Amino acid sequence: MFTELKGPNADELNDALGRIGFRRSQTVAYRPSCVECTACISVRVVANAFQASSTQKRIWKRNRDLVVSVCKPWSTPEQFELLQRYLAVRHPGGGMAAMDEMDFADMVEHTPVKSYVIEYREPTTDGSQGRLVGACLTDEQGDGLSMIYSFYDPQHETRSGLGTFIILDHIQRAGQVGLPYVYLGYWVEGSERMQYKVRFRPMEKLGRDGWERFEPAEQASAIERAVTARQGADADLPRSGIEGSLKDGVHGAQERYAHT
Repeated sequence: MFTELKGPNADELNDALGRIGFRRSQTVAYRPSCVECTACISVRVVANAFQASSTQKRIWKRNRDLVVSVCKPWSTPEQFELLQRYLAVRHPGGGMAAMDEMDFADMVEHTPVKSYVIEYREPTTDGSQGRLVGACLTDEQGDGLSMIYSFYDPQHETRSGLGTFIILDHIQRAGQVGLPYVYLGYWVEGSERMQYKVRFRPMEKLGRDGWERFEPAEQASAIERAVTARQGADADLPRSGIEGSLKDGVHGAQERYAHT
């Protein structure tokens, strides 16, 4: 399902649609609507009740020296180069792998709502701009931050957990400005490349009766399955990249809308 976001009330429309499971791609809001499938489940982290796991605490401590900047939604060659490296390792063969620099600029800059790019850079001793190691295109909605698309250096020499750190930073950022949620998009049970989302507690999922919180035991079980699946994938390297298009924030929703 697609609808266009435009006009003076685009922010309010985006907020309302976000609360019922829509995601934004440029000037279009979309939501999967499959007749016989409900696998794509919208999820969001409850920011003011978030409880970091021991692993998440270690990741935060390891990367908290990064210099974080909130930038206007304007693409740069440095961001695009980082995105290309990220896609080549984490989502090879996916729908975004063929993006060129103009496609990336469209994804970042064509926004009718309050958006920004949050950059994560390594610190320097002389005050100069450090190396870009992560970035996230983020919408600020009335009830939370919506992470439209995040990417990072997937083969950093000394840092690990950058993707988790970016989410942790958004959770803290939402709490600081009084926003109750961080929207992570869609979660699909059993999709290896989406299992990282279920590790943030407490989490809510959108069902037929509205948003409901994962029961602790249910989420713990989902996390255990995610860890088991990840270990199995690591033991079965190399990966084929068949799930490369499964990270949501899908590039091309705007184009598909234009042809409907």
